[in-house]
Amino acid sequence: MKHIDKNIFGPWAVITGASSGIGKEFARQVAASGINLILVARRLSLLEATGEALARDYNIGYRALALDLSQEGFLERLEAATRDLDIGLVVSNAGTANPGPFLSNDPDMMHQTVRLSVLAHLDLTHHFGAKLAARRRGGIILLSGMGASQGVPYMAHDSATRAYVLTLGETLHTELKQHHVQVTVLLPSPTHTPLFEKIGFDAASAPLRPMTAEQCVSEGLTALCAHRPSHVTGALYRVMDRLTPRSLFREMNGRMLHRTIIEKQRGYVGDTQHDVPKS
Repeated sequence: MKHIDKNIFGPWAVITGASSGIGKEFARQVAASGINLILVARRLSLLEATGEALARDYNIGYRALALDLSQEGFLERLEAATRDLDIGLVVSNAGTANPGPFLSNDPDMMHQTVRLSVLAHLDLTHHFGAKLAARRRGGIILLSGMGASQGVPYMAHDSATRAYVLTLGETLHTELKQHHVQVTVLLPSPTHTPLFEKIGFDAASAPLRPMTAEQCVSEGLTALCAHRPSHVTGALYRVMDRLTPRSLFREMNGRMLHRTIIEKQRGYVGDTQHDVPKS
């Protein structure tokens, strides 16, 4: 677990998508550094349970906000709830994945994905970036994905939104440096989370074992403290990312994801039978 400097990144941190997976683990590791939390996600009951546990374990304060970041107006509610707080860290983690052929995607769903996976990052970064620049210290972590620079067939739209986040964060890393604000884009390699399972991957039969959320978050916080513009988690995945040609990356991941989608539609992932999702 990575501990971060409370004097730089405290006394309060905003973490979106904090009800499960990587966001929930960010909350735990940030709380372990003695930093109070603003926990943001749609499911208030899960946020309250997480906040109560972390407050008990690490003696921190928290506020839980049930917000859907894909809906217009979320920023006004978040700003009102944090107006009286000194925010030192923002972890913009909320996102989703909808694997499948691009032409089969529902246009309304794709527009909603843009609001969640592009516009929410934009709004959070612009709003809190200005506040962090004014206080002359702090940090922003934006969650992207390994497909951001190469693209992933059968997740064409999702990987395109990740590309926006990667470009935004890496360029703001340079822009906000003069204001002593650290910006890092975290590109998680396959990580064992509910989102990993939603895509249809089976951790037991994956060609490479997915990393834990704890390792993913620890690497992300380490990258932030080391002033890195971006960071791919997992040493092996970093080597693959640097050495694999973009065309080969797309072909490999396209084949793997297409096979996973077909197996999921048939009701199987590997040798394990699941209920076939109903349309």
